[in-house]
Amino acid sequence: MISKCIRDVWCRAFVLAMVGLAMPSQVAFAQVSGIDAPPYEQQLMRLSEIFGALHFLRPLCKENDATSWRDRMEDFLDAETVEENRRRRFIERFNQGYRGFSVAYRECTDAARIAMVQYLNEGETIISDVTSRYGR
Repeated sequence: MISKCIRDVWCRAFVLAMVGLAMPSQVAFAQVSGIDAPPYEQQLMRLSEIFGALHFLRPLCKENDATSWRDRMEDFLDAETVEENRRRRFIERFNQGYRGFSVAYRECTDAARIAMVQYLNEGETIISDVTSRYGR
């Protein structure tokens, strides 16, 4: 039983790593196309990805949030974006976060719960860092 769990975790980690390998080109695109981007742009891109992952994971694990993570992403987009290309980049990162986990998980597992906690913590850290450093 434990070896199956370990094997599943490693399989999921492999899939997530492969998804992660596809991201550097899009990060480079965001950096090239966002010449006037704020200094915290990459942190906000990561936050968009976290919102997407949580939008998939929270319902999968039967977590009933007051508002959906998609709604939170919409609020974030309304507050942060005016320029359409920038908005599209944030949406793409949200979708990457969602797809990355939807490929790896069909049911809630211990690894999914751990990922959820880590993403919630990372998102909180990003929000705290950006607001304290840049007054947003």
